[in-house]
Amino acid sequence: MLFGNVSEIIGETPLVKIESLSKATGCEIFGKAEFLNPGGSVKDRTALGIIEAAEAVGLLKPGYAIIEGTAGNTGIGLATIAAQKSYRCIIVMANNQAQEKYQTLRALGAELITVDPCPFTNQNHFYHTARRLAEKTPNSFWADQFENPANYQIHYRTTGAEIWKQTDGRIDAFISAVGTGGTLGGVSKYLKEKKPSVHIRLADPFGSGLYSYFKTGQMASTGSSITEGIGIMRLTANFKEAIIDEAVQVSDQDMISMLYHLAKHDGLLVGTSAAINISAAYKYALENKNKGLKIVTILCDSALRYQSRIFDPQFLTDKSLSPKDIL
Repeated sequence: MLFGNVSEIIGETPLVKIESLSKATGCEIFGKAEFLNPGGSVKDRTALGIIEAAEAVGLLKPGYAIIEGTAGNTGIGLATIAAQKSYRCIIVMANNQAQEKYQTLRALGAELITVDPCPFTNQNHFYHTARRLAEKTPNSFWADQFENPANYQIHYRTTGAEIWKQTDGRIDAFISAVGTGGTLGGVSKYLKEKKPSVHIRLADPFGSGLYSYFKTGQMASTGSSITEGIGIMRLTANFKEAIIDEAVQVSDQDMISMLYHLAKHDGLLVGTSAAINISAAYKYALENKNKGLKIVTILCDSALRYQSRIFDPQFLTDKSLSPKDIL
């Protein structure tokens, strides 16, 4: 197959069966291998959807700058496509993320601005900083991944449709964490329209308020997480599109144990959010042991995007984490 540019190879990622966990539970657990996208994550879809939607209505024109606040992956997706389309790309990030993300953005030619991490209510948050920068920069476009409906819409059109086709419509459950809400919003909407009985489950790290919101209607959080790019304390426009049947919390300890298990037993080097997803999928499979359910989740990105941290024994020790046996 021949393609003309990187935008054309975003999506159509395979479903990978997690053999070790499937055998242990009597269910079929699949991960959609989004780390195979050219920018290395599921956020390539978001970036493509936002850019193409903006181009279609004239909000983004040749020579313009794309501006976005991000934990990293959406910025990398935007910078990947911007490089192909010759857009200027300006990315605002908190200064406490994995170094691999900053290095990748600079290699792609993005202009990187870092700010101190702070709550969303603080006007110095990366989101608000990016918005203000876009407002004062001529010939620029603010991607606004959290509130831009093009985010969930591309997951509805592509990710959800691909999962339905790849499972021949025999999917029983879809499980995902939330960063912007785009993936869960789009996929859950598509699958529920096709098959209302599909179980949709939110996997939330500690430190995020979405689990509490689903359970009680109140946005509250406990603890914290080393995961990056997932877990929020507000309702975004994209998350409001999600149709959710249940929510669970996943600890960093369970996440790290799953991350190392997948590497050693399945040959899958997945990032922290993907390990959250698989951990929640595994727990759901245990709840339905030997029922033969077909469970799908998202392998958001690769462990190599965080290797300076999660493969550093001292980093794990400092966070009171250590890989433990899953099975």
